[in-house]
Parts: sequence; structure tokens; C-alpha cells
Amino acid sequence: MPALFVSFMRTVVPFVVGWLLTLAVRAGIEIDSATVTGAVTVGLGVAYYAVFRLLEWVGERLRGTALQTVAGVLLGWARPPAYPKWETLEPVDPAAYTGQTGIG
Repeated sequence: MPALFVSFMRTVVPFVVGWLLTLAVRAGIEIDSATVTGAVTVGLGVAYYAVFRLLEWVGERLRGTALQTVAGVLLGWARPPAYPKWETLEPVDPAAYTGQTGIG
């Protein structure tokens, strides 16, 4: 469950920042269309996420530098979420269970 919260925060923060950047742009430039405003918001959010996720990835490759931490914090959480690894099971042989189901 904690990974879900971390993933949520890392998605929401870039969009909030995109919205705030849009407000900053609107303060200086008149934008009449709500559609254009929405597109700018999403575009800025996506660009923000891409830049800081790339910086975080570079920080990971440099073995846990401050760059990774700062980029992660600016994405809403200091580290990327860690998802549990799924255990692979052996395939089931249906022939081994023929007639043992109890279904008639």
C-alpha cells in the first residue's frame, strides 16, 4: 500500500506544478480559451515530470547522488516507489488432476 501512495504523489505533484506554472504564465499573457489553458497545463505537467524523472534516473545511475534525491523530492517523493516482485509458479499439469475435482 505505501508504494501506491508514493506512486500517487509522484503523479499528482507534477500536475500541480504544471497548474501553478500555468497560473504564472496567465499572469503575464492573456489566454482566452479554456481548452488552450488545459493543454498548456497538461503540457507543462508532462514536461516537468519528464525533466525531473530523467534527472532522477541519471542520479540513480550515479549511485544515489544528491541529484536523485532532489529530483525525487521535486516529483513529490524522495525515492521512486518499490513494487513487490511476483513469484513465478510452476505450470499446472491438468492431467494430474483429472477426476479429482468432485464435480460430476
